Amino acid sequence: MLTLDRRFRFRGQSVAWGSMGDGPPLVMIHGTPFSAQVWRRIAPLAASRRRVFVFDLLGYGQSEQGDGQDVSPAVQTVLFAALLREWGLETPEILAHDFGGMTALRAHYLHACRYHRLTLVNPVALPPSGSPFFRHVAAHEQAFAGLPDYAHDALLRVYIQGAARDPLTDEAMAIYMAPWQGETGRPAFYRQVAQMNDRYLEDIEPSYGPMDWPVEILWGEQDRWIPIAQGERLASKLTGGALTGVPDAGHLVQEDAPEAIVAALFKGL
Repeated sequence: MLTLDRRFRFRGQSVAWGSMGDGPPLVMIHGTPFSAQVWRRIAPLAASRRRVFVFDLLGYGQSEQGDGQDVSPAVQTVLFAALLREWGLETPEILAHDFGGMTALRAHYLHACRYHRLTLVNPVALPPSGSPFFRHVAAHEQAFAGLPDYAHDALLRVYIQGAARDPLTDEAMAIYMAPWQGETGRPAFYRQVAQMNDRYLEDIEPSYGPMDWPVEILWGEQDRWIPIAQGERLASKLTGGALTGVPDAGHLVQEDAPEAIVAALFKGL
């Protein structure tokens, strides 16, 4: 498990973060419904050559959860930009997965954040992004938030497993499920699903184009959440069509093929 032993106050709320290693700064941004622990097998290896920063988005993992909380992509983008300022990072390297990719892109296009290098892993970056499950939860958030624990846990387990090509270990499943369980975690899970909306991508998609730093896109070819065709569309806008497919991985490349991510990071040195 990664240690997130520091706290950042953001709009009166607590955000968990941690760092390790020494060298050029590398910030890792997780997606949904995960946490910084999605990097637990990658961050220690990267820390042999970088100073790695990890954090839990607001409402995720060890960061604060609460009734009525705004955990929308707009808020997460502002949080990320604020963390970069807090850490004194002007042009860090970024590794982002899923919704973390949207966060990194929005921070650049809307908040003028600049990077040294950007690696995107199966990012949420183009509309349409919402699955039928997301749309249904958005329409019935309170009904889902009130599910009994046994029903919620069963749904959550199936949902998380759908991100991986291979069966997740009991340890991995427990790590990913824990923040979303109990009287606080259960409604927090449906809250973040309900607040996803394609308008946050539509804000930035017209601006997509080549950047002033290297951009690499990795995509698990067996992704059942976001098909690789979406990755190819994104690559045509950001990298001149360059995309690295990961053959034996689903959406959760960190579990199916973490070595592909490590190789991409070390290729930049």
